[in-house]
Amino acid sequence: MAHYGMDGKVALVTGGSGGIGRATALAFARSGAAVMVADVKDDDGAETVAMIAALGGKVAYVRCDVSDGDQIKAMVAATVKEFGRLDAAFNNAGINVLGADEYQDEVWDRAIGINLTGVMRCMREEAEVMLAQGGGAIVNTSSINGIVGNPGQPAYTASKHGVVGLTRHGALRWAKAGIRVNAVCPGVIRTPMTDPLVANPEMKQLIDSMTPMGRMGEADEIAEAVVWLCSDASSFVTGHPLVIDGGATAF
Repeated sequence: MAHYGMDGKVALVTGGSGGIGRATALAFARSGAAVMVADVKDDDGAETVAMIAALGGKVAYVRCDVSDGDQIKAMVAATVKEFGRLDAAFNNAGINVLGADEYQDEVWDRAIGINLTGVMRCMREEAEVMLAQGGGAIVNTSSINGIVGNPGQPAYTASKHGVVGLTRHGALRWAKAGIRVNAVCPGVIRTPMTDPLVANPEMKQLIDSMTPMGRMGEADEIAEAVVWLCSDASSFVTGHPLVIDGGATAF
């Protein structure tokens, strides 16, 4: 794995208890950053912290439900209190409400509240810190469903399209202030969220067949892209939704 020179920098990862979030927290640590792991899954979050500590990295955990604006404020404040600054933020926490009727108000409101409004609130609080210190980098998790449509998931698709728009807005708003804002748009990635799908061999074969590369992506492949987007190696990249999908949207 690449080392992107994050020594002395501080990274915040929401949804850091597993999957893409955990992989990215570890990737930040391997690149030298101190890492604040945020999630609502305390036991899994503690495992991520232990994994980073085993690498010799600086790490802490804060509980945060990103549907709650007050908890987001407290999360960012805890990061600055613990490590003194905030250089990189990966707004990754989100939900996928597979099997639910997303046109029902309760399901719609929850998906939008976590996947989109939560990202907006995180960006707002993170940018306030970054503006005061002279810059930083923010990466938001969208999806290939933020680039193309999905006939079965209106709320998820709308929220992830919204994240792309919000990312472009933030990039334009803070470009001259030294804050870069980008998004990653993963295809189907092997994570605890997708494990129930691929447990069925027929479903696994179907998913693989939908990707030109013939396989699912791995969480580490997304993590590497996130750390690159937060590093000086991508210093002229902002407002970009980076699709990482094995060619699924190239048709």
